[in-house]
Amino acid sequence: MNFETLRLTREGEVATLTIVSKKGSMGPTFWPELQRATAALGDARVLILRGQELFSAGLDVKASAAGLGEALGNRDLFRAQVAPMHAAFEGVAALPIPVIAAVHGWCIGAGTELISAADIRLCSEDARFSLPEVRLGIAADLGGLQRLPGIVGQGWTRQLALTGEPIGARTAERIGLVTEVHATPDALFARAAALAQHLAALPPRALEGTKRVLNAALPHHESLMQAVDWNAEHMTADAITALLRR
Repeated sequence: MNFETLRLTREGEVATLTIVSKKGSMGPTFWPELQRATAALGDARVLILRGQELFSAGLDVKASAAGLGEALGNRDLFRAQVAPMHAAFEGVAALPIPVIAAVHGWCIGAGTELISAADIRLCSEDARFSLPEVRLGIAADLGGLQRLPGIVGQGWTRQLALTGEPIGARTAERIGLVTEVHATPDALFARAAALAQHLAALPPRALEGTKRVLNAALPHHESLMQAVDWNAEHMTADAITALLRR
């Protein structure tokens, strides 16, 4: 299966999904491709998510601005614009197999929201994480505000989301956003591969059952829609201009 923004590879029972778009950006093509890729995992027992030159610079605003601009002030149209993005990330979170995010370099906005849908997050020393949406006049609306409190707590979620300031790898480890920090990207990817092989050797039904129980405790869909609706009603043309200047 061919993709423009992703590369899906297999080594035994471990699948690796690499974001290969420029700077790991997520434009209109990315969302349906992510859905297709997760649907194509077959009998893989573990999935590794990673980037190429960096993990992800987040939403490709220039490619997405036209659709979002047309939906300003219209809740139904805005929801329709965001629905493929939600479906893509919700699909990652709902996978019955363990998902490991291996982050190197920048992990911005939608990138941070994507890794919040993973089960285990590892990074290298050069990793940087941020939720900059508030600085651009919008609210993060792809699941990060719903999932991050269960990962790093309300305090750090609010600091990340309300200030938009980035954090480094060691802070991410200290607050629990990642569980391990490795010296180099190569060391990170080697550790992710070894951990994936370990997980792949465990009973798959036990892993699936554990994930089902853990996922049942996540916030409800209404919270996600609340963020989307706020953006639909309050995002301005100036906000889109600010996004394009980022």
